[in-house]
Amino acid sequence: MRTQVGIIGAGPAGLFLAHLLHRLGIGAIVIECRSRQAVEETVRAGVLEHWVVALMKDLGLGERMMREGHFHDGITLQWNGERHHVDIQGLTGGKRVAVYAQHEVLKDLIAGRLAQGGEIVFGVGGTAIRDLDTGHPAIDFHRDGTGALETIRCDYVIGADGFHGPARQAIPATHRTEYQKIYPFGWLGILTKAPLSWPELIYTNQGDGFALLSTRSPDVQRMYIQCDPAGDIANWPDARIWEQLHARLATNGGWSLTEGPIFQKGIIPLRSFVCEPMQYGRLFIAGDAAHIVPPTGAKGLNLAVADVLVLSRALNAHYKHNRRDLLDQYSATCLRRVWKAERFSWYMTTMLHRNDLETEFERRIHFADLDLVCTSEASARSLAENYVGLPFD
Repeated sequence: MRTQVGIIGAGPAGLFLAHLLHRLGIGAIVIECRSRQAVEETVRAGVLEHWVVALMKDLGLGERMMREGHFHDGITLQWNGERHHVDIQGLTGGKRVAVYAQHEVLKDLIAGRLAQGGEIVFGVGGTAIRDLDTGHPAIDFHRDGTGALETIRCDYVIGADGFHGPARQAIPATHRTEYQKIYPFGWLGILTKAPLSWPELIYTNQGDGFALLSTRSPDVQRMYIQCDPAGDIANWPDARIWEQLHARLATNGGWSLTEGPIFQKGIIPLRSFVCEPMQYGRLFIAGDAAHIVPPTGAKGLNLAVADVLVLSRALNAHYKHNRRDLLDQYSATCLRRVWKAERFSWYMTTMLHRNDLETEFERRIHFADLDLVCTSEASARSLAENYVGLPFD
């Protein structure tokens, strides 16, 4: 198999890149270790920054998003029983975010790519990368996990294969530095069949800590509570979950949360991670292969798309104008945005969670941060600009 760009991973980074390159007339093949069904059915929440919404529409992939997504003009912060609306649209000159689940985005990207005649090989196994220091790197894999060895020869390899994929490991340990922070808490997430309880996302630090009230559809809601990341989900019966949600979302004004049947729940750990650099020879890594953020700042998918937008521009400059400079600058360009998103995600996470390793002084500082956002237009604007997505240029 021969193509210009070989992409490992059919997640947001890999699929968005395939679409961007197709529009530029650059050939690409995507391989993915999971089946199409597994990719499309792995439920993950998603908050799309305003520019990602615009990109989906520009690529001709936004019809279902515009019909089924929930567009929010702001968010609500809560502590001590009081709620405070942050007017994101007003503070950013009319920009909004869309709540549209990541797996729904992937469904749209996959269907769109296949409709273009693009090649996505699902269910591969034994993926290995070689010859990165030559002009013709290669990706070896087994189709369906057990078939004969196949090889993609390409000009460039893109590792969009997540934290556990082979791409980052293909960068020699002597050439990369990894930064990581493990948080002492996780999220217990649920999906519940219930009507909307509030018109926008609520982020709260109250009682035993953090809770998030979000939405999936008019009759399905997504909610999270802070918990022990090593805890057993069996120790969280539905009654205990609802008790904690009611306590952490209670207000002084008598508002009440609407309950419903819980049909999915699970615990996820929280961490921050960055790999530098994001390139080596003919290999470029993007998305979770290069960086991970805690979900509090809603940056994961958006950062992945930002990486490949930068990369698509660099590849276009190389193929169309014989320019290598943007490819050489890929890592440095992306990391400027990555570290700002890491900072914002860390800020939101530490401000909104109860950390038993902190002192009461530090907890008071977090409440002061919340109060500052709600009393200072400059602080509110900073939060809003980061939440809705920083500009590229």
